[in-house]
Amino acid sequence: MIDPGLVEKMTGWRHDFHRHPELGFGEQRTSARVAELLRNFGLEVHTGIGGTGVVGVLQRGNGQASVAFRADMDALPITETGTPEWRSEHDGVMHACG
Repeated sequence: MIDPGLVEKMTGWRHDFHRHPELGFGEQRTSARVAELLRNFGLEVHTGIGGTGVVGVLQRGNGQASVAFRADMDALPITETGTPEWRSEHDGVMHACG
């Protein structure tokens, strides 16, 4: 069962990212926050990949197998018309994902 406190924290992280969107290759705040969260989870973190990219490494055992996950952090140059409390605070830039 998922801890409701963790779900609340994760929702807060998503809302914070949505409030502070950054366009591609300008995700300074976003990448710093992602790196901070990954470090807090105990992962080895590498930053500055391709400019603003972040890689978190979770090592278990000493095998050579690996799994990679990729996620976009950039926003789009679109004006948000919705009114949620986590609405973009940057005119003309928004996270328009699902």
